[in-house]
Amino acid sequence: MTKRFLLPLMTGTALVLTACSSEPAEADQAAATPTAEPVASNTVVDVAVGNPDFSTLVAAVQAAGLAETLSGPGPFTVFAPANAAFAKLPEGTVETLTTTDTDTLGGILTYHVVAGQVNSSDLLAAIEGAGDAGYTITTVNGGTLNAKLVDGKVQLTDAAGGTSTVTMTDVAADNGVIHVIDTVLMPS
Repeated sequence: MTKRFLLPLMTGTALVLTACSSEPAEADQAAATPTAEPVASNTVVDVAVGNPDFSTLVAAVQAAGLAETLSGPGPFTVFAPANAAFAKLPEGTVETLTTTDTDTLGGILTYHVVAGQVNSSDLLAAIEGAGDAGYTITTVNGGTLNAKLVDGKVQLTDAAGGTSTVTMTDVAADNGVIHVIDTVLMPS
């Protein structure tokens, strides 16, 4: 009689032990394996794309083929013209640059970019240290801008003698910083 009960008891115990095994089944192993979550990107391009005030700048960056570069590791400091800055250009200029003169557009856009991250506090300290002559900023395209404080605001003077005022500072991105300006800067 004990043999008759012992066999089912041993079979039941074997099934329980198999079910409670320390090695998960293949499906369980796949579910238990941690997967890398996609890292959210917040590059200077992503920040610009996410702000409707930069729609013209975004279109220009894409037309000039600079989106991938400005999405790179950087760091970059971008003096970013808002839509109102582009609206100050003569009628048809933006359309011409974004459709038929993308080489010139690329030169203009890279004139707004500085290698490295320059926060507003660093820029103000450099301007104050430079004295009356102003602080010279070398841009990615090799041209220079002159930065001075005018009526308590940072004013940039471009190679053509035009000026632009910084209207917002330190818009953070993963690969740099954006300072919003009110006029498009022109290289020589």
